[in-house]
Amino acid sequence: MEGLPRRVKGTVAGGLKARPGLATFVHGHLQAWLCGHTLRRSRAVKPIVVQKYGGSSVAGVEKLRKVAQRVKAKREAGYRMVVVVSAMGDTTDELLTLAKQISPDPPRRELDMLLTCGERISMALLSMALQEMGVPAISFTGSQSGIITNDAHAQARIVEVRPYRILDELERGKVVIVAGYQGVSFKKEVTTLGRGGSDTTAVALAAALEAEACEIYSDVDGIFSADPRVVPDALKLEALSYDEMQELASAGAKVLNAQAVEFAKAKGIVILARTAHGQGAGTAIQEMASVPGSRVKGVTAEHDMAVLSAASERVKLPELLEFLDARGVRGRALSFDGLRGREARTYIVVPLQDVHGLEGVRQALAVRFGDTVSLQEHLGTVTCVGAGINADWMHLRRALLAAEETGAHVHAAHTSPLQLSLLVDKSSLNRLTARLHREFLGV
Repeated sequence: MEGLPRRVKGTVAGGLKARPGLATFVHGHLQAWLCGHTLRRSRAVKPIVVQKYGGSSVAGVEKLRKVAQRVKAKREAGYRMVVVVSAMGDTTDELLTLAKQISPDPPRRELDMLLTCGERISMALLSMALQEMGVPAISFTGSQSGIITNDAHAQARIVEVRPYRILDELERGKVVIVAGYQGVSFKKEVTTLGRGGSDTTAVALAAALEAEACEIYSDVDGIFSADPRVVPDALKLEALSYDEMQELASAGAKVLNAQAVEFAKAKGIVILARTAHGQGAGTAIQEMASVPGSRVKGVTAEHDMAVLSAASERVKLPELLEFLDARGVRGRALSFDGLRGREARTYIVVPLQDVHGLEGVRQALAVRFGDTVSLQEHLGTVTCVGAGINADWMHLRRALLAAEETGAHVHAAHTSPLQLSLLVDKSSLNRLTARLHREFLGV
């Protein structure tokens, strides 16, 4: 990013009006820089591979050394390597706990400044480990890598990638280590991409660098039809469509970040989800031809959520949604209930992983809306995902019967072309997940 103009037509970085001669000079130098890269890339036969390693894969010195060995081996096989890392182990949670000891509702800007430290630790240590093995490497923060975001602290979205410094270091033969989960806004503010944002960093870089592959490494060998800790006989999936993976991720599956899958789909990037502890084939997330008929590909549960319930006739929905937007509280589903002779209610499912300061939100709701709005934390969702799942009523009918058999009270149901979700008490989530997996996938 350094030394390159944000714009070369009419203005230069900093917003100062450019003189015609200066604009020509800057434009000429930018074109020369790009042409130089094009010529060097045409001579370079080594393709680029982007790898991402999650927190559990870099949780300790020995695990970092194993990651360095894997990166070194891939480089020696003839690839230029860009490696995105998450914070080590539970570092992000520990930093968040520290912040909440200071303030129950920390300012989002300061939280971003704090939480980005975790990935910086990982990137520097992995670079050191590679250099100890004789592999030239350099570490970059999100901003140094050219990850440009909007200014939504704690939940920023990538709007542009300018990987100039990464390309320069790859040309010098170095492995580039990038701190995931973070970027910089046009206001020069450090931002974070939300939980799982390192996946998005990796996919965005793979697109910008025209990488041959984007490999996401974790503790499990790919994507399973359910969480193996809940369903021990869950099936490993060889491939998933972008849409199916995005639905699973948004409904609680933790293997991949939903925004990363959205980005991959838009850019046509194939994601390979693999284990960091072996040589398994993993799962490919890619564009797939539609298959006639309907089938369930996976079942997942969302524990870390709350349900916002509002009296529909006494609360103006646009006013409530504006209140939530102002506090960065995003909803996953919205439904209405007023058909059983009771007061009409509006329900909003709110994932909590990026809601820092839930008690503050609760208090602000009470001040603004009184007893017309409540936040319920005892509910969760079980979601079945698959193309054509709601082509008829069969899957919903069977899901409701399965819930009744397991004693799970269904508070609400939500359907879409790819998804069927049941809202139940959190105490029923694991039991119902296993039962629906057996109902639809046979194990």
